[in-house]
Amino acid sequence: MLSLLQIKNFALVDRLTLAFGQGLNVLTGETGAGKSIILDAIDVVLGGKVNNRLIRQGTQHASLEATFEGNERVLQWLQEQEIDPLDDGTVVCLRELSLTGVTVRSRSRINGVLVNLQLMGQFRNLLVEITAQGQTVQLMDATRQRELLDLYGGSAILKQGKLVESAYEIWKKAEKALEKRKKSEQERLQRLDLLEYQLKELDEAQLNDPDELEQLQQERDRLSHVVELQKLSYQTYQLLYQNDNGEPAIADRLGEAELLLTDMTEYDVEIEPLLEMVKSALTQVVEAGQEINGYGDRLEADPERLTEVEERINLIKRICRKYGPDLADAISLHQKLSAELDDLNDSEQSIEKLEKEFNLAYKKLLETCQNLTVLRQKAATKLEKQLVKELKPLAMDKVVFVCQITPCNPSINGSDQVVFYFSPNPGEKIQPLSRTASGGEMSRFLLALKACFAKSEKCSGTLIFDEIDAGVSGKVAQAIAEKLHNLSETYQVLCVTHQPLVAAMAENHFRVEKQIIEELSKLESEENGQLSLPELRTVVRVKALENIQTRREELAQLTGGHSSEDAMEFATSLLVKAESYRLGKQSISNK
Repeated sequence: MLSLLQIKNFALVDRLTLAFGQGLNVLTGETGAGKSIILDAIDVVLGGKVNNRLIRQGTQHASLEATFEGNERVLQWLQEQEIDPLDDGTVVCLRELSLTGVTVRSRSRINGVLVNLQLMGQFRNLLVEITAQGQTVQLMDATRQRELLDLYGGSAILKQGKLVESAYEIWKKAEKALEKRKKSEQERLQRLDLLEYQLKELDEAQLNDPDELEQLQQERDRLSHVVELQKLSYQTYQLLYQNDNGEPAIADRLGEAELLLTDMTEYDVEIEPLLEMVKSALTQVVEAGQEINGYGDRLEADPERLTEVEERINLIKRICRKYGPDLADAISLHQKLSAELDDLNDSEQSIEKLEKEFNLAYKKLLETCQNLTVLRQKAATKLEKQLVKELKPLAMDKVVFVCQITPCNPSINGSDQVVFYFSPNPGEKIQPLSRTASGGEMSRFLLALKACFAKSEKCSGTLIFDEIDAGVSGKVAQAIAEKLHNLSETYQVLCVTHQPLVAAMAENHFRVEKQIIEELSKLESEENGQLSLPELRTVVRVKALENIQTRREELAQLTGGHSSEDAMEFATSLLVKAESYRLGKQSISNK
């Protein structure tokens, strides 16, 4: 519910604060008094289009602030956008306009958080819904008519619509996968040939150990230097253990040292650790000599093995150049290529399987669309009956309304095209709504349609009607007044009207008028630089009519009788009649 509207420097408004209440709120005043400016302000603060004419002349900045009482849907939306609610549960929408030359810049905030116009537009749909004769262009759109029918159908259609959306997305995904596979089949076959060639080469190489190349190079070095290794090992053996040249070997020298140290221990026991060290060294030298001797004996020249090793090294190096840079990388690539080949050859990814998935997804989509069609047909039948019922009190008791549903290609919205057909007069052929309804008829049609949707879960908390009663009078105007009051029992209703019958039914009545005021303006002066001189300006003022007398006077003005006695009596009768109607409705609801 819109509880407070604050306007500053907007069009003809210098500064204005309006507190709206629950139920039916009406704005009245003479033609051109500025009533539409109030509705324009509500539109702009919630993301409507702006131009430089909306900023009051002589100023560079304008601001609009609307305070709404939050509800569950509003608070949930705020939470999704990570915008904190205010402590009292209200929501404050602010839009600031600034003028630079002829360019208008604006900033929008929700509870102090900057938001873009797209986000504000989403939020607007949760807060208000504006109905005017100019809205007929939107109503004529078949897409909007389908949305209205789904809205009327309630949660059942909403739930089925979600199933259709899901089925459609699955089908489109399957279609995309199938098309992609068909388009890439040639590339897939080319890739298969390349993978098979590369894997054959890698398989034949039998690469398993990333250290194989280093080990082979060591073996090659050994096989290439067998004679030299044998010679050096024999020399080492002689040096350590047995020397053929008559000179004592290291083992012999250590043996002599051991004898000397043994003699020394007889006189000094502190020498024993040194003796043990020499004994240990002697043992290790003897073992090393025997090992090197055995190593030399085992060395044999093997030209065939050397050839094999060199060929293997050359093969691995060639593999590393193509698939490396090193052997570990080549082994890793081998594993990846094997997995890719398995994927390309996987039967689950075959065209046949994708075609099967595509056909199943399309069949499922058709089923969910058909279920949605059945629900829409039921809702259409119900809407036809209720709308005709709502139109009868509006002097359209012979009206024919048909919500026609025709099949179309499946989409994310189902497989139905919805078109509203309408015939306002007996004997006239029903035609699409856009071809038949006049301005007055469209006003009544819109009002009846809103009455049908009043209990929809998606209906906004505030309904705004801009001269919905234009072009009607008498009994029809009274019926419109009663219809608006009925809507106001569930929703806050704001209505701009010229009809005294409608204005009399309001719980909250506001009079809009233009006034001429004196406003100081600064002019250049040759004597003291600047002068403040009065300037006549036109401003819009809005007054809440809070007592019977002021309401009577305004209703009398609306009748065209000014403040004559007859006009005042008529205004009084309208207020009495309206009060009687409200009390009668209350009495019925209490039973």
